[in-house]
Amino acid sequence: MPQFSDDLFLGSSQTFMGVNTTSALGDPAPMDLGVGPLGRIYAWDTVPVAKATNNIATASVYTSTVTLTAGTGTTSVVRADGTTVVQLDVPRAVATTTGAGSPTTRNVTVSGYDYYGQPMSELIVTGAVASTTVNGKKAFFQISGITISGSPVVTVAVGTTDILGVPVRMTNVAYVSSVRWDSTLAMDAGTFVAAVTTTATTTTGDVRGTYVPSSATDGAKRLVMGILLPAIAVGPNSTRTGALGVTQA
Repeated sequence: MPQFSDDLFLGSSQTFMGVNTTSALGDPAPMDLGVGPLGRIYAWDTVPVAKATNNIATASVYTSTVTLTAGTGTTSVVRADGTTVVQLDVPRAVATTTGAGSPTTRNVTVSGYDYYGQPMSELIVTGAVASTTVNGKKAFFQISGITISGSPVVTVAVGTTDILGVPVRMTNVAYVSSVRWDSTLAMDAGTFVAAVTTTATTTTGDVRGTYVPSSATDGAKRLVMGILLPAIAVGPNSTRTGALGVTQA
């Protein structure tokens, strides 16, 4: 009888990580366990398109409901449940941008889904400075709706950022085994933000973590990150939270 000591042969943590049929992961099972069976290093390989300030909602003086309009780098799709959403090229944070004038601070609430089909929402405060972009912290894959708490007096647009969503939970930068960007051999000096491990709310950060490359995305530069997976994420003792983070809010 052969002895197998490689994690590839551990079979008690079957999960396909999500229920989003529009994602590249297909039609997976419930998210009740970890990401196993697979090796201890996850290779995150992505080529994000350029960000845009108005490719989710074009600039307008909204008063309550923000009209979703897919633009460059996003697509209008219909989910399996019949919901029409604006789908991003990759999971990434969104941002609000105020127009010229004297804006009034307003709360913008973005609702949608992450890459694994889990519902999520985020509150972004526009601020009272004209022609200013405020970045969100959560990585959305699909946007289903946006509301604003009254007229900001000036126009507000909603678009994408270069804050990219990590595909598995990373609670510490030490789990990055390597990160390369734009076909450069040297390690990329980007910005990493660890996953939120407390109860998620509309104002907390991303449940898996985010990364901003050292230069702007453009649809040509490739990001390849090697992510070390702890036992709580893969193998016989893994959990759904250990692999994919706390439940979205």
